[in-house]
Amino acid sequence: MISAADASRRSRRPARSRRPARAGRNYTLLTAAAVVTNLGSQGALIASAFAVLETGGDGGDVGLVAAARTLPLVLFLLIGGAVADRLPRHRVMVAANALNCVSQAVFAILVLAGEARLWQMMLLSALGGTGQAFFSPAAEGMLMSSVSGEQASRAFAMFRMAMQGAGLGGAALGGAMVAVVGPGWVLAVDAVAFAVAGALRSSLDVSHIPPREPGGGLLSDLREGWREFVGRPWLWTIVAQFSVVVAVVGAADAVYGPLVARDSLGGPGPWGLALGAFGAGTVGGALLMTRWKPRRLLLAGTLCVFPLAAPAAALAVPVPAGPLCAVMFVSGAAIEVFGVSWMTSQHPSERNLFVWLMTWYSERTGETPS
Repeated sequence: MISAADASRRSRRPARSRRPARAGRNYTLLTAAAVVTNLGSQGALIASAFAVLETGGDGGDVGLVAAARTLPLVLFLLIGGAVADRLPRHRVMVAANALNCVSQAVFAILVLAGEARLWQMMLLSALGGTGQAFFSPAAEGMLMSSVSGEQASRAFAMFRMAMQGAGLGGAALGGAMVAVVGPGWVLAVDAVAFAVAGALRSSLDVSHIPPREPGGGLLSDLREGWREFVGRPWLWTIVAQFSVVVAVVGAADAVYGPLVARDSLGGPGPWGLALGAFGAGTVGGALLMTRWKPRRLLLAGTLCVFPLAAPAAALAVPVPAGPLCAVMFVSGAAIEVFGVSWMTSQHPSERNLFVWLMTWYSERTGETPS
């Protein structure tokens, strides 16, 4: 029997919410859309590499298709950020999803018809990279505006945990599907995923976002953004670090890994499991970050970048599939600690704390800190 006093205490006890405080409908929609796109995109990463190999291409051709996606992503990322500041972010996100949907659908049709040529795959990959360049800044800004309060770090960790969990399933399922039904159908699934995600993001509520004040034009915004960027050494040093990291990791995931899998591991299935282990590691890292907030966020995150060298070293040996999965798991957990730390450090609540500390310092000393 439950006493009246116990019942009263239980009624007063606040109910636990699975969703972080101050994370509302937009947060739910953004998380659901990220889950859908990651389910498709992780499988498509495997499918595009094996599509090139199945048409008779070699490692160089796989690298060309991967580079065709990366180059516009780098070139248009700053412009994408400026556009996201000038136009409604949810519309930029939906337009980018539509571009990715169409490019992946055409890619799938060409592969299924057996008519895919290298230049066509490069062009379609470049369109996908362009869409991602415009999508990413708008998506990050939209996510930042969907969460407020002290629970921001936990919300970002939960968002990334859901996203990476979907990546885990997408990589494992995508590798199996490539082995069983071929890469074309996996690319088609990715196109459908982009369509579903675009529909979810079109329902985002932007009424709480104040309209942008008129500025001096796109070029002026780019110049101002560049000055802000180079004026913060902690920011551009981490970006420079990741320019190298992304290039190395991208080469391993998109080119070297599929080649080693084909020659030494048994094909796309084991490589899909290895990418799935990386996804499982990211889920573990995100789960860790829901409970732990390092005192020095960026230092802890930056140190966790170094384990990303381990998968490339394991592929170079190459190690069997089991040890490779273990290495991928550890590196996935480490990079997720960086990801959550980075997102949290960019959140307005963290920047407000910094401003408060600088103001406190100035009031006490009469000096302006550098």
